[in-house]
Amino acid sequence: MPKISSHADSLPANQIREITQASWATPGAIVLSIGEPGFPVARHVLEAGMAALDRDETNYTPNAGIAPLREAFAARFSAQNAVDVDPGRVYVTAGAQQGLHLAMSLLLDVGDEVLIPNPGYPTFGMTAGLLHAVPVEYPLHAEHGFQPRVKDLEELLSSRTRVIVLNSPSNPLGAVFSEGLTRELMEFARVHDLWVISDECYESFTYDVPHVSPARFDRPGADRVFTSITLSKTYGLTGIRVGALITPPGMQQQLDNVMESIVSCVAASSQYSALAALTGPQDYVATALSHYRSNRDAASAVLQSLGIDFLDAEGAFYLWADLSHATDGDVRKWVHVLLRERGVAVAPGTAFGSIGEGWIRISLCGDSAELIDGLSRLPARPRGDDADLNQD
Repeated sequence: MPKISSHADSLPANQIREITQASWATPGAIVLSIGEPGFPVARHVLEAGMAALDRDETNYTPNAGIAPLREAFAARFSAQNAVDVDPGRVYVTAGAQQGLHLAMSLLLDVGDEVLIPNPGYPTFGMTAGLLHAVPVEYPLHAEHGFQPRVKDLEELLSSRTRVIVLNSPSNPLGAVFSEGLTRELMEFARVHDLWVISDECYESFTYDVPHVSPARFDRPGADRVFTSITLSKTYGLTGIRVGALITPPGMQQQLDNVMESIVSCVAASSQYSALAALTGPQDYVATALSHYRSNRDAASAVLQSLGIDFLDAEGAFYLWADLSHATDGDVRKWVHVLLRERGVAVAPGTAFGSIGEGWIRISLCGDSAELIDGLSRLPARPRGDDADLNQD
C-alpha cells in the first residue's frame, strides 16, 4: 500500500474523543468529557429544516450561504458587538471548525507560523498542521489566571509568524478576555502586522462579565480579524453543522474559491434551520445560560468541598480543575482509571496542551444531578495542600 501524507499521519489522537468513546462503551458511565448541550432543539428550528426539505430545497446554495442567513448573522453580530458588518462579509460554514479551516487556508502558506493558546482547543494546531503550517503555542499559566500576556507572545515571534488565534470565552478554560486585554492583544497584532482569527463559539455564555469581540477594535482600511462563530453551542445544533466566518471586506472572490474547494456550500436545510434559530424566539439561549450558570455554581461548591483547586469560569460551560494530587504526572492515563474505577469520564488537560498536565476539563452542560454525582466521585485533595486559584 502507498504511504499516506506525513502531515496527516503525524496528527495526534484527539484525547477528548478517546475518553468519551471509552465512556460510551461503559454501562452507566457519567459523561462529563464532551461539550454536548443537553436540551432538545427548539421546535421552530426543526420545523424550518423539515419545511425546506418538503419544498425540495436540496440544491446547491451560493458558496457563502443563502442571503437571508448571511443577513441574520450580520445583524446579530453587529448588534452584539457594536460594529457595522455588511452581510457580504459573512460566510456560512459547516460549523466553527470549518470556519477555522477556511480562515487558515486563506491566510497560511507552507511553513508559516500561527500562534495558538496552550491550553487551547486541539484543532487549532491540528488544522494548521494539515495546511503544512507550523503551530507555535503561547503559554497560559495558572499564576496569570490562564490569560495571555503580550510579553510571552513577543518572545515567540519570528519572521514567519502570520496569524494569532484568540479564544474568548475559552474552551477548555472558561476564561474571558477583558476589554483592556482584548485591546492590548489587538494592538500587538497591529504592531506586528498579524492576522487575527478569533474563536467566539461561546460568545452567548458569559457570567457577570461581558463578551468583548476583537472585531470591535479592528481598524477600517487595515482590517485583520476573522471571527468564527457557531450555532452548535448557542442553540444546541451540534449536528446541524452551521456556523459563520465574519471576514474583513474585499475577500469575497478568494473565499468563494477556497469554499468551493472544501465543501462548496452548507446543506440548504441546515441553513434554513439556522435562519429560524437566529430570527425566531430566543428562549433556548436564555434557558441554557441559566442552566449552565446553575451547574457552574453547584459544581464549584462540590470541588471546594473536596479541596480541589479550579479556575472560576466566567464563560463557556466548562470548569478547569487541578487534579495533580491524584494523576501521578499522567492525566491522560488517569482519566481512564477514573472511568474504569469510578464510572466518570472527564477530559484530560493534556488534550489541550502540555500546560494541561494534571488538570481536567469538566463539562457543565448536562444533567445537574449527574454532574454533582460525578464530581462527588473525584478524589479529594489531601488536607494541608494549598489551593488558591478560586479563593477570594
